[in-house]
Amino acid sequence: MKPHLERIKSINPERIQWCCDEQGITPLELAGIIKIAQSTFTGMMTGKVGITFKQLSKIANYFNRGVLFFLEQGPVNAAHVYTPQFRTIANQKSNLSAKVKSIIERVERQREAYLSLQEDLGGAKIFKLDPPELPRNNPKLAASIIREWLELKELNDFDSYRADVESKGILVFRSNGYKGAWQIPKDDPIIGFSLYHQICPVIVVKKQFALSRQTFTLMHELGHLLLHLSSRIDDEDDLYNVQEGHEQEANAFAGSLLVPDEFLSQIYDQDRPEDVAVYNSWLKDERKAWGVSSEVILRRLLDAGRLDQEDYKAYRRWRADQTQYAVNKGYRLHRYGEPRHLFGNTFVSTILDSLSANKISLNKASSYLDNLKIKDLHKLEGFYANL
Repeated sequence: MKPHLERIKSINPERIQWCCDEQGITPLELAGIIKIAQSTFTGMMTGKVGITFKQLSKIANYFNRGVLFFLEQGPVNAAHVYTPQFRTIANQKSNLSAKVKSIIERVERQREAYLSLQEDLGGAKIFKLDPPELPRNNPKLAASIIREWLELKELNDFDSYRADVESKGILVFRSNGYKGAWQIPKDDPIIGFSLYHQICPVIVVKKQFALSRQTFTLMHELGHLLLHLSSRIDDEDDLYNVQEGHEQEANAFAGSLLVPDEFLSQIYDQDRPEDVAVYNSWLKDERKAWGVSSEVILRRLLDAGRLDQEDYKAYRRWRADQTQYAVNKGYRLHRYGEPRHLFGNTFVSTILDSLSANKISLNKASSYLDNLKIKDLHKLEGFYANL
């Protein structure tokens, strides 16, 4: 019998069952998903028959784990499997989907890979998160301090904000807009999360229909990292929270960071139209220059006492009635560029530098870059060579 067809009988079925429970599926549902005959799968789970290495690899890949995980004896120790950061945010939302949990784990693994490769390259981009001391009970003042720390310019968009945040040792990832390992489904309420580490914390932003919404999510998560020194996961409701607590503080921080008082002084109340349906046109230039939504500007005007609560609510009702069109669902026409949008320039350049220095193979580089095909990987190398 050929070696690759030999059947492995030392598989720990308890670990497969544990993974199924975490994903909310049954073992027989798993067998159907990965296309293993149910009789074979049942025999394996009861210890009567073995499965091939290829079949075991399918199980491992589906659960985003190594093959050895299912060969280890004994029950799963969740404290060893999940990082403290994962457990922290998983406990905040009891109904996290299996897909989101999987992405959190993937992010932690990408972070570990980044740190390891940076150490091999000399560690120049590894440094402790060291922001200025911030007033914990004054998000607006904290935002002013951090705006100076980030050296933000007046004209910005998501990419420039991302670059400034990454310059302080924070990785910024963004989910994909198409189906795949890195997509947060459109109907999933989660819009972002942050993983707090003193060395190389990570912010993850869900790809949404407007870049301005992604920008606010980015700064909201930055608020959690800098103000609360903790890992957080947020859904849509959290980004509209006006009650006291960490979410309100992160929202106030993000709003003041993106639209400081000196920006508000450029808006004249006498120019504000009576019809809330025209607010987007009224604020068009400001939205473009600052990379924010009308919602963020109006919220700041409301907090400054320059906009009535009823007008603000009327605008939100009007906006909720509008059809939201997704923009830029993915980058499949330029596959080689997707890793930059997913993982940011800091992460991607580290992978390419490691490849150039012969620290990793082409296949390993591909695995870190969303399984990019080799021809696309070479295109990505060419893009960075011309930057």
